[in-house]
Amino acid sequence: MDSPPSEGESSTSQGESSPLRTVSRSSMMESIRSYGLSRLAGIKIDTDELRRRLLMPQYLRLAMLDSITKKDVDGGDQHFPSSGSADVPCPESPMIVFINPRSGGRNGPLLKERLQKLISEEQVLDLEDVKPHEFVRYGLACIEKWANDGDFCAKEIRQNIRIVVAGGDGTVGWVLGCLGELNQNGREPVPPVAIIPLGTGNDLSRSFGWGGSYPFTRKSGIKKTLHRASVGPVSNLDSWHVVVQMPGGEVADPPHSLKAAEECSLDKTLEIEGDLPDKVNFYEGVFYNYFSIGMDAKVAYGFHHFRNEKPHLAQGPLANK
Repeated sequence: MDSPPSEGESSTSQGESSPLRTVSRSSMMESIRSYGLSRLAGIKIDTDELRRRLLMPQYLRLAMLDSITKKDVDGGDQHFPSSGSADVPCPESPMIVFINPRSGGRNGPLLKERLQKLISEEQVLDLEDVKPHEFVRYGLACIEKWANDGDFCAKEIRQNIRIVVAGGDGTVGWVLGCLGELNQNGREPVPPVAIIPLGTGNDLSRSFGWGGSYPFTRKSGIKKTLHRASVGPVSNLDSWHVVVQMPGGEVADPPHSLKAAEECSLDKTLEIEGDLPDKVNFYEGVFYNYFSIGMDAKVAYGFHHFRNEKPHLAQGPLANK
């Protein structure tokens, strides 16, 4: 695996400062695609050639989307070709794009439209409509099922599929955490992930060479980003499994990366001050590369709620800062 082109700390999730106990351990290795900007300077990307390398066959696109919509792995079976797919051309770098339309200010919807024209509507998933865990459990599982049934193109696509996330660090962490189910359930390989930085800080994007902002004014930038995502070397990313224990009854609104858990086993070597409450709530999730419960987390958590309550005041990275 090639190392990332630049170094730096990165974070995709933060929580509110509160009396809680945390325990973390080194977890799975996730993949991020990185490719130096300088390597593509002056290169003109042919639109038709790029689309040929990224576009999945129509029957698989429709089957995947139907499976997600119906939340049923068998939901797209009607699209399976009765004559098989031996003669169907398979893309070299099949690609799925997750886009957070709330990121990037007013440019999010515009970027979504351009991406759909470049690839296809079915392969560009709006995170307000399709959650990443739904893609993993139904869409990708649909392709896996057909691959196991002998569909050659489905097998090739499952092996070579790539993910692009258009959003901020929190969005990237959300998608990576859901893809982690593949590793935990033995459904490998885990698709490499590239980033289109639409967030405010974009620490993770900067660390892996995707930049701290996105040039919306340049249409060619989208093609170059997709090209980089399809040919760039793979770098490994450290991830951490975090368990948060809170007194029962307290209201919590955790970020996407933390999910409520019925039971969690804490590290037996953990030193705990004071008495444990009779009832506790557990939350667990995956973080990259650090987890914070300090003042910086409180500020970020407060801004997260402010942006949801008054989106008209958070129109882009500059206004957010």
